[in-house]
Amino acid sequence: MSELKTGDLAPNFNMPTDGGASVDLSALKGKNVVLYFYPKDDTPGCTTEAIDFSTLIAEFDAANTVIIGVSKDTVAKHDKFKAKHELKVMLGSDENGTVLEAYGVWVLKKLYGREYMGIERATFLINADGQIANIWRKVKVKGHAQAVLDAVHAL
Repeated sequence: MSELKTGDLAPNFNMPTDGGASVDLSALKGKNVVLYFYPKDDTPGCTTEAIDFSTLIAEFDAANTVIIGVSKDTVAKHDKFKAKHELKVMLGSDENGTVLEAYGVWVLKKLYGREYMGIERATFLINADGQIANIWRKVKVKGHAQAVLDAVHAL
C-alpha cells in the first residue's frame, strides 16, 4: 500500500474503544477526526500526549472534532490508563494492527542498535468529508496537541 497523503480519503476502520464501546470512522462523517497513534499506554510521552489532548477537549468539541488515540493496548489497559490520568479522549484498541497498517504507522524502529516493529507516533487530521487534511509523522509531544488544534481551526 502506498503511503497516505493529504487529500486522500481516510481508510475506514471499526475498532473497540475504552468503556466497552466501539468507533467506526464512517459513522463520524460530518465531524473532523483527530486520529493519533501512540506506542503504549502509561509511558511518559504517551501519557503527556493524552493529557495534552484531554486538556484541550472542550476546544476540539467546539470545533466539531472527535479525538481518538490508538495503540495496540487492550481495552482493559485503556480503561485503567484513562481512569488513572482522568483522560477525556477516546482510546481505540487495535490489537491486531489492521488500523496501524492501513495508516502506515506500523514501522521498523531502531533502539540501541536493535531493530523491531512498532508504532510510529503520528497524527492524522481527517476533515468532515473523510479526507486527510493534515499528517504529522514522528511527532514530538511538546506542543503537538495545540498544533493540531490550530490546524483544526484552519480547516
